[in-house]
Amino acid sequence: MSLIRPFRLLASCYLLAAAAHAHEPAVQVLYSERPPYLLPSAEGGPGGLTGAPATRAFKQAGIATRWLKLPTNRQLLTIRDSKLPSCAIGWFRTPERERYARFSRPLYHDKDWTVLAHSSLAEQGAGSLHELMQHKEVRILVKDNYSYGSELDKLLARTNPVLAVSTAPTSKMVQSISMGAADMMFISEEEGSYIMEHHPAQQTRSLRLLHLKDLPHGGERYLMCNKAMPEAYMDRLNNALGSPPAGH
Repeated sequence: MSLIRPFRLLASCYLLAAAAHAHEPAVQVLYSERPPYLLPSAEGGPGGLTGAPATRAFKQAGIATRWLKLPTNRQLLTIRDSKLPSCAIGWFRTPERERYARFSRPLYHDKDWTVLAHSSLAEQGAGSLHELMQHKEVRILVKDNYSYGSELDKLLARTNPVLAVSTAPTSKMVQSISMGAADMMFISEEEGSYIMEHHPAQQTRSLRLLHLKDLPHGGERYLMCNKAMPEAYMDRLNNALGSPPAGH
């Protein structure tokens, strides 16, 4: 039997699969630059701890993408309301978000949470988050519509501290802490270390990264996709993602 016919059949199958993928709708992939999680890249999508695995997963899954830089609140609105297949990179999974979104396998598992504090607060010498939260005058800077993981979210709801809510990017929030406009913010160990190493010295000289003994472990970060995202796309992305890289 000639081997030419089986090879022709195999080639035809690949061509049909490629043609089918070519007619699939592109996915809007939403992100904002946030080192070290989301960094500029020359490869057609973001790099970084969550950006690189997301970019790689879409490529391996053979899913066409439109990469869109949007502020975080715009990302949430798009996931809630857009009729086009859309995903946002690096979000925590919460019960509220699960009502209007579906989540991929994890992109990345954070190291522990830390506190980025103004030096005047750090000098008070608190050894634990519980001790720090006893100071009712402490102003905690939080990102609008963000989750800090279930444990910290519950703590903030239970203790009702003084909150300053920001829609600004992380770099501006860091500047607010360094200027004393707020006293502290919760931040992952990865992001905190990056800030202390890469931000201007005039900012970091008044900042301290606190590793308090009762801060929770970091959470998993996901692709958060809307209900318009086909199940077949999610399956292909999850197969491409496999097991997440861990920060531990």
